[in-house]
Amino acid sequence: MENSKPSTKRYVHIIGLVMIVFFVISFITNILNSIIVDVKDSFDLSLTLTGLLPFTFFIAYGIMSIPAGFLSEKYSERTLLSVSFLVMALASLGFALLPQYAVFSITLFVLGCCMAVLQVIINPMLRVAGGEEHFAFNSVLAQLVFGAASFLSPYLYKYLVSRDNKDDAFAEMLRGWVPQDLPWASLYIVFATISLVLFFYVFFTKYPKFEKTEEEKAGDSSSYWDLLKNKWTILYFLGIFCYVGTEQGVGNWISQFLNQYHGLDPQTIGANTVSYFWAMLTVGCLLGLLLLKFMDSRKLLILATSITIICLVVALTGSAQMALIGFPMVGFFISVMYSIIFSLALNSVKEHHGSLSGILCTGIAGGAVIPFIVGGLGEMMSLQSGMFFLIIPLGFILSIGFWAKPLVNNKTISLKKE
Repeated sequence: MENSKPSTKRYVHIIGLVMIVFFVISFITNILNSIIVDVKDSFDLSLTLTGLLPFTFFIAYGIMSIPAGFLSEKYSERTLLSVSFLVMALASLGFALLPQYAVFSITLFVLGCCMAVLQVIINPMLRVAGGEEHFAFNSVLAQLVFGAASFLSPYLYKYLVSRDNKDDAFAEMLRGWVPQDLPWASLYIVFATISLVLFFYVFFTKYPKFEKTEEEKAGDSSSYWDLLKNKWTILYFLGIFCYVGTEQGVGNWISQFLNQYHGLDPQTIGANTVSYFWAMLTVGCLLGLLLLKFMDSRKLLILATSITIICLVVALTGSAQMALIGFPMVGFFISVMYSIIFSLALNSVKEHHGSLSGILCTGIAGGAVIPFIVGGLGEMMSLQSGMFFLIIPLGFILSIGFWAKPLVNNKTISLKKE
């Protein structure tokens, strides 16, 4: 017998698991923003080779996002989650035991592939486990968890590398696993432990039956080809590409910029500023949700992008104090971009939304390409000049607000009395 109503049964343990997965994805992904200067110094890297590190991580998203959709149609959530966490544990432990540049690059690529698989799985899980009527609320909660992890991860880094906690037995034990001159590598022992714990938790967890909606299904290859012939698909793919590239292009180079131009310690002030960047991005996301109730999303995108460009220029050309304020403010104002671009894309195409989501998620590869370009330009000219390149992807994002023609506009509340 078919149910006429959507099931209201909620699986709190699955909601909790999804939130933990969101936390771990963010925690491991964005730690690279904090450790980038230490990695550069530890392996004596040029800016170009340093830029290759986020490239290897985020290009994995570009490679694995669509295949992950097909895998999710073939294998159960338990299987894919378990395998992903086990591979993450082995990759992280492998680098901790053999901390070399080449091994680190491979580790980042493997972690990126696993993250892509996790991202594809957890949204349908959250919808079913929390109930469709609670999905919007739970999605916002997941974004807050994601932002909180990005805010907290630099503090774990500071804890493990700080010269002030030499008497801390736990920190000393973790650092004892890695070479004395690479204390930051002990982070990957923590990541391996977390991943292994989650592997066992996922393996022994009971799951409800997850039925995907048509929007969540990956679709066959013909649906991808149909979408790729649509100019809107390509334009919005570039929008996601530019957003993630800008987000990571700023986040990855904040610490190096502050150290190089203002002489600020990357292990303290640099890590704090990266943390504030992600904290402000989270706060901005909440404000953006409110503003979208009163503003057309295209107008909000134009406003936020314009202010972001101003904040970036101020951070790159101003004093140390202006940079310390400017970079977190960039995080605040870019926070609304991803959700607006994604929703405009889905509202601009009539069908194959599952396949379209896979193509758009492939745009996360922008987090690989654009920081690498920044590093390459920094090598040829200066890091400041390289970071000015970020105005180009921001310019493309700004243009979306002018040319977007969604089939459905976001619903707004009018404050005027009829």
